[in-house]
Amino acid sequence: MRAEISFGKSLIGILFVGLAATGCTTTPKPATTAAKTKVQPTKVAFNYTAKDRDCLKRAMYFESRHSDEDGYLAVGTVVMNRLTSGAYPPSICGVVAQKKQFAPGVMTREVKPQAEPELATAADAILLKGARHPAVKEAMFFHTDGLKFPYDNMHYVTVAGGNAFYEKRDSNGMLETPAPLPSYEVAMNYVPGESMLPPQFEALIPSAVPVPLPAPDPMATASTAPMQITAPVTQPEPSIAPEPGMPVAIPTPRPAYDSVMLRGAVPTNGG
Repeated sequence: MRAEISFGKSLIGILFVGLAATGCTTTPKPATTAAKTKVQPTKVAFNYTAKDRDCLKRAMYFESRHSDEDGYLAVGTVVMNRLTSGAYPPSICGVVAQKKQFAPGVMTREVKPQAEPELATAADAILLKGARHPAVKEAMFFHTDGLKFPYDNMHYVTVAGGNAFYEKRDSNGMLETPAPLPSYEVAMNYVPGESMLPPQFEALIPSAVPVPLPAPDPMATASTAPMQITAPVTQPEPSIAPEPGMPVAIPTPRPAYDSVMLRGAVPTNGG
């Protein structure tokens, strides 16, 4: 009998505890997670002009010995590595024209028209698409393939276009120059409106439609006012003589179109 009573009390206690626990328990709410926002990688922007594109093509053409697109891309990668390393001039033309760095006459010699299509393709791939030669890596130096030098810091990475490309590294394997930026961290920003002519020739660009000019009168006073051209008339009109002392507008003759130097060469600094 006592066992039954004890068992009943135990059962009632268990039920009571269970009900109490059920009443005090709340369903946990799932933790709210903060919305993940995609962080766009920051890029370093470099401006370039049509003249810079020409300088890039010149370096690729003369340094790869007129080889092929693979050789062009390899030299172009070195130019971009130098540009983005911070240890060289801050423009493509500045890098290419730096004294005793690239081929002599790279800024002035003639590029054969037959090479223009491949050069343009390689230059646009580098500037517009961020293309780089994968085997060149972080190399900023090269020389003609087959030459040998007794230096321990020349770590060769590839051969392309008749050139052997190498990185300068110390005894610990560290680059001796600031590392270039990878292409995905570089944004090339085209700046339009830049002339391909040197400044001293920009003033010589003629008008689109040349107009025959009369011979200037040596007795007249020069003026910058534009000459007005009127249509011919069937009947002659009475001429009005200018008042004494009144200046007469005489247009300044411009050079003929053929005498203008169209190629955008700049003075070389020794290659």
